[in-house]
Amino acid sequence: MHRALTTIVFCLAATGVVAAQQPHLDQLRLIAPAAPGGGWDQTARVMQQVLQRSGIVRTAPVENIPGAAGTIGLARFVGSEQGRDDAVLVSGLIMLGGIVMHRSPVTLHEVTPIARLTGEYEAIVVPANSPFRTLADMIRALKERPEALSWGGGSAGGSDQILAGLVAEAVGVPPGRINYVAFSGGGESLSAILGGQVSLGINGLAELEPQIQAGTVRALAVSSAERLLGLDVPTLREQGVDLEFENWRSVVAPPGIGARERQRLESVIAAMVATPEWRDALARYRWIDRYLPGEKFSQFVDGEETRVRTTLMQLDTGQGSGGTLASVGAYPAFVLTGLAICAIAALVVGRGATAATPRPRIALSGTVWWIGVALVVNLAMAESIGFVPASTAMFWLTARAFDDRHPMRDAVFAVVMAIGAYLLFGRLLQLPLPAGPLEGWL
Repeated sequence: MHRALTTIVFCLAATGVVAAQQPHLDQLRLIAPAAPGGGWDQTARVMQQVLQRSGIVRTAPVENIPGAAGTIGLARFVGSEQGRDDAVLVSGLIMLGGIVMHRSPVTLHEVTPIARLTGEYEAIVVPANSPFRTLADMIRALKERPEALSWGGGSAGGSDQILAGLVAEAVGVPPGRINYVAFSGGGESLSAILGGQVSLGINGLAELEPQIQAGTVRALAVSSAERLLGLDVPTLREQGVDLEFENWRSVVAPPGIGARERQRLESVIAAMVATPEWRDALARYRWIDRYLPGEKFSQFVDGEETRVRTTLMQLDTGQGSGGTLASVGAYPAFVLTGLAICAIAALVVGRGATAATPRPRIALSGTVWWIGVALVVNLAMAESIGFVPASTAMFWLTARAFDDRHPMRDAVFAVVMAIGAYLLFGRLLQLPLPAGPLEGWL
């Protein structure tokens, strides 16, 4: 009898162990809204390793969707993943800044908050051959000629640009005079720093520390309150800049999932952050444990959105109420610039027509009229049907303003120009141009 009971207990225990080793999910897709090599990508890949090695999730593939401080990835996530409970998006402070900076129509209010995960300090570095030996050297140059120094960092409106503006403000330099060069990810900005394409760089410590330790870059300061163990880099405060700054990262789920699905995803993340593998990753990358789940995280995001919006307005990053082109947004500024170019071109054509030359097919007044129609059509249609169709119409009408004899040729030209402009401004320069129904193709 005793032997039988022992056997039963052993079988039950073995069954419990096997059950405990079973993954909570068969698959969880991790979407990093940035190029490989940056902080979001790094977070997603660490999550992938921890979730799979601990057996919480059987497979956790990572997908990268770079562009516009994560807002392109956010828009696609909201649009294509709605109602699905097998995907999460890595998010954070940088995305909030991008939403504000780019006036994104899709915000974090559209997704389902799951948890804040980590915090991270940032470092200011220069190439190894830079003449700036200390932060004081850099500050002197910044005060003398702010625009002469180029700051390389992550997406516009993100934590890197915010910290650059705060440093400038703290030393008496108008933040609007900062020459900030935005890159789509930490990998791209690091390449620019190492290649000397920018005067100095600013990024998360986890991305820069290997280069600091290797001596390929020189760290001028770290944004922590006190010196970090094992890193011989002075803080900003040590060097007279009264400033402490911390970036944070999180995960969110698609909109439209039920309470049960949300609870299951929250339990998966809660299990992940409790593993020894996750604790090891925190120590390895110098991430700060900022785990905050559920509704508390949702309330935190609301407060951070207000703080980021206020900070960007104070730092004069294009969010103020002034009358500059930056303050009206990237897309209107692009259109207004096009208006000025077209108007100048029309005046040149008109003045070039003299009495001794044949009369143009369309008079100057007609040219200006057609250009005006083209711009009105573009501005009225862009948000609803997207940049490419609206710009195709604008380019075709503009071509007609100067010569209406080749409508088919002009149509082909207009399509090529519109697609080229979208790829240049929307993808390469990361301006938030509306894609409309063609978003999935572009």
